[in-house]
Amino acid sequence: MAEIDRNEAPELVPASILAVIPTLNEERHIETCIRSLMAGDVQLMEVPLVVADGGSSDETVEIVERLKSEFPNLQLIHNPKRLQAAAMNLAVSSVATSATRYIVRCDAHSIYPAGFILSVAKALEATGAASVVIPMDAVGDTCFERANAWIVDTPLGSGGSVHRGGKTSGYVDHGHHAGFNIDTYRQVGGYDESFSHNEDAEYDERVAQTGGKIYLDADIRIRYIPRGSVGRLSKQYFNYGKGRARNVRKHGQRLKLRQALPVFALLASAAGLILSPVYWPALILPLGYFSVLAAASIAVAVWKQSPCGLFAGLISGTMHMSWAAGFLKEALSRKKS
Repeated sequence: MAEIDRNEAPELVPASILAVIPTLNEERHIETCIRSLMAGDVQLMEVPLVVADGGSSDETVEIVERLKSEFPNLQLIHNPKRLQAAAMNLAVSSVATSATRYIVRCDAHSIYPAGFILSVAKALEATGAASVVIPMDAVGDTCFERANAWIVDTPLGSGGSVHRGGKTSGYVDHGHHAGFNIDTYRQVGGYDESFSHNEDAEYDERVAQTGGKIYLDADIRIRYIPRGSVGRLSKQYFNYGKGRARNVRKHGQRLKLRQALPVFALLASAAGLILSPVYWPALILPLGYFSVLAAASIAVAVWKQSPCGLFAGLISGTMHMSWAAGFLKEALSRKKS
């Protein structure tokens, strides 16, 4: 896999970078996120940092307004379309200047290493890639969040995708978005704003179609705080599944094995429950799946020496079933229409 030397990249002008944080009701995380992004280099205070808020009903906007007095490079814009894809496109169209060469996408739920923005821009400069993607290391505060963090980076969580705890740098077909060459971003038309979720994978597909390369920089890592309840996690993964179904349909893709397995698990478990009144051995399907989840809970609890690990099976099952339900709902609804 290709390694890069960011030190060989020419000195970056801060005005050549535009950093964007899409937000919607992020009062718990936004200040920590902004402070982490501004730590590590005085040049960061000269990089335009835009919070594109989708109409938060909590204290997110007030927190950002307060921080503007401390960080003069911080801007706040209103994103009437609310979605992250629209937030990124709006920032590029309304804030980027003729000097802007690179866009850095930031997640309000993340805690960033010192100098993150400059590191991403230097990686783009050094590789000449259309996009730079990075690994996410999940961490949590509550018991549920910690269990979520422990299981999500495993094959029983997000299926072992390369940007979930990946250790090796190199060119990939998809990953967690960190930075973009603005010329490529404009060439492909930015994010598809009809995608509420999975907009990143859809964007990567169009970049690949133009011959652009996507570089995973495993040396730039972020800490991500996962969802802290079954309800929020279920909604997140249901929407992920719907987004993937739309991506499959738009670009004629096939599901990877790790993406297809949750669908098989849902269909097999449902079939077993339906058939069990007339053929009780069919229960082996849902019970077998439940046994895997139970074993995962025990294994994680022992591995981490924490009773919080007992949530792991519940969390894994929530991810699988919600993602599969979202995928099937979107796929079947479009077939009917």
